[in-house]
Amino acid sequence: MQVVVIGGGPAGMMAAIEASKNGNKVTLLERMRTTGRKLAITGKGRGNLTNNVDISEFIKNVPGNGKFLYSAFNKYTNKDLIAYFNSLGVDTKVERGERVFPVSDTAMSFVNALKKELQKYNVKIKVNSLVRKINVDNNQVCSVELEDGDVFECDRIILATGGKSYSATGSDGTGYKLAQELGHTIVGPKGSLIPMETYERYDLQGLSLKNVSIKVLDGNKEIYNDFGEMLFTHFGVSGPIILSASAHILRVKSIEEKLKSKNIKIILDLKPALSNEKLSQRIQRDFEKYTKKQFKNSLSDLLPAKMIQEIVKLSKINPEKRADDITKEERENLVKALKEFPITIKKFRPIDEAIITAGGVSTKEINPQTMESKLVSGLYFAGEIIDVDAYTGGFNLQIAFSTGYVAGQLM
Repeated sequence: MQVVVIGGGPAGMMAAIEASKNGNKVTLLERMRTTGRKLAITGKGRGNLTNNVDISEFIKNVPGNGKFLYSAFNKYTNKDLIAYFNSLGVDTKVERGERVFPVSDTAMSFVNALKKELQKYNVKIKVNSLVRKINVDNNQVCSVELEDGDVFECDRIILATGGKSYSATGSDGTGYKLAQELGHTIVGPKGSLIPMETYERYDLQGLSLKNVSIKVLDGNKEIYNDFGEMLFTHFGVSGPIILSASAHILRVKSIEEKLKSKNIKIILDLKPALSNEKLSQRIQRDFEKYTKKQFKNSLSDLLPAKMIQEIVKLSKINPEKRADDITKEERENLVKALKEFPITIKKFRPIDEAIITAGGVSTKEINPQTMESKLVSGLYFAGEIIDVDAYTGGFNLQIAFSTGYVAGQLM
């Protein structure tokens, strides 16, 4: 069969390799000048390939239609993906949070290995190719037209164009238009795993925090909690636990109204390993150590220098007051400032800054066993174009590779 794969990201490359392995003549169309652009920047360029947890845990880490992926995850598991790249000479390692990275610490190891596979299996690659239209005859795909006028006749099409995040890598939402023209429902795309702007303007730009915990509140209701790393930016907050929190926040009912009314808060615990009592005792020891120093100069053992001024403000303790003059009540205020540092979410950053896109082609219109459209014969979907999305930690790349693998079987 003649197979056209539209999109040269991880899902598209995997689909093209599998389709060719299965004896088909495959053409991969990529709108950018090279394949694998988005894969090359994953994991801050280090390449967070997947996660090492049990497959049963994967579903729990996919808030966006996780059950739809049950079959794909079981047909092509994280262990399968790791073994595949190991067989291609890319050794991997497991880091904190069961995240899987290449030993080389560069995502290009994965990109280069896939490019060699595409070459090995004689996949014809046409770059700088923007698809204008998918043609259908008697509800069966028959050809693909490019903007430059080229036409590729085919028996099967795999649509793997990605979402709308990181448009510089080629993901600009084109695939949604192609799918919609064929009758598919597009669930409104939104940025997920996305930095957020805050109402507070803390002077903390560039401060990265490790081993902190957060609680996300919708009013008084806790909707998420996490532990790990975060980052303060010039506009608000980012970093792994913040990005994962965004995937929960965007699903809050009437979220726009709640953001405007300052109803969505993140409570940051700077010392999660210590109870309030233990932290109070620790502070007391520091005060005894710096007994003659001013309060503002007695916190250097406890906090990063940049954080001190904000904590001093929140505690409402006179910064000039001597450490040995601070009362028990004031110490309790300091404990509260450290354990309940308030962050009020104002809005999400633009979708182009999101790591992934939530939304896409409705899963109700795709066969989860094969990734084939239920509406158009011979049309398959793979990767981020589908209305599925997961937390940070390698889960989204596994979605891309698993759905790409299944689509490439062309069952």
